Amino acid sequence: MFELHWPAAFALLPLPWLLRWLLPSADRPASALQVSFLRRLQQLEHSSPRSSSNGRARWPAIVIWCLLVFACARPELLGAPLAPSISGRDMMIAVDLSASMEIRDMQLEEQAVDRLSLVKHWLGAFVERRHGDRLGLILFGSKAYVQAPLTYDLDSIALWLDEAFVGLTGRDTAIGDAIGLSIKRLMQQPASSRVMLLITDGANTAGKIAPMQAAQLAAEQGIRIFTIGVGADSAREDGLQGILNGDVDPSIDLDETTLREIAELTGGEYFRARDSASLEAIYQQLDNLEPSLRAGRPSRESIPLYPWPLAAAWLLSLGMALQQVRRQRRVV
Repeated sequence: MFELHWPAAFALLPLPWLLRWLLPSADRPASALQVSFLRRLQQLEHSSPRSSSNGRARWPAIVIWCLLVFACARPELLGAPLAPSISGRDMMIAVDLSASMEIRDMQLEEQAVDRLSLVKHWLGAFVERRHGDRLGLILFGSKAYVQAPLTYDLDSIALWLDEAFVGLTGRDTAIGDAIGLSIKRLMQQPASSRVMLLITDGANTAGKIAPMQAAQLAAEQGIRIFTIGVGADSAREDGLQGILNGDVDPSIDLDETTLREIAELTGGEYFRARDSASLEAIYQQLDNLEPSLRAGRPSRESIPLYPWPLAAAWLLSLGMALQQVRRQRRVV
């Protein structure tokens, strides 16, 4: 199918005539002052075109201008329409940056690291594997902020995640606000592809929305929430001996009950990340989620045709230039 990409370019067709009408005519000196020899004057008189041929001489210039305008309109030949489908889902990832994420109770390559470092390491690898998905990033502490809207630019998501640090959004934990912000970003997307990944190591201690209230709103919007509770198992001893040794449960603030209820209410699942191996297993399970199919924009294979009128205009211009050179040689 033939199509013009910029048909408005044809509005330029009367431009030369408008310029000729609007601009003043050029002042030319008297020809008698320029011609010194009668013989040459006679030759010029014989070689000058008549009024009838004068109009014919303008036609190549008119055709050249029309060809240039036609090329500017970008003619192209379109093939049959294609309607590809994009396999993927829309997923908002909410990461806790509260003070407790600084606790160094995790192991990464046989070295003790804090919780946020481990989450960033494995979540970065998870983001790189989500080809075809649109991901968004929410960072929350005392408040929740959208660090990245839904985008196919996974490299930027990984970069902004790597630049996050504890305390960036406050040192408390606003789980409900993080869920509410995700709902606002996901509710405009197809219902079958709305997913949220919530990663935290504590309980809700801040924010304006209660976690279960936000989860109820998410369930009404068809948003599935997968929750991940981060924190090592307690290594303390039971009974009086453990108390005397001063052992403290590193995950004592983790509200697993609420995280599990959020996941169950929204049709998601709760995972517990106790170490590096369990976190990697969680991300592998998330990779196995059935992706929804989202239809993309119809596309067509296009073949540009503008080089042809440009080439024709160039050949006509070359012919006119050669003809002018021949005339000058005859006169001389």
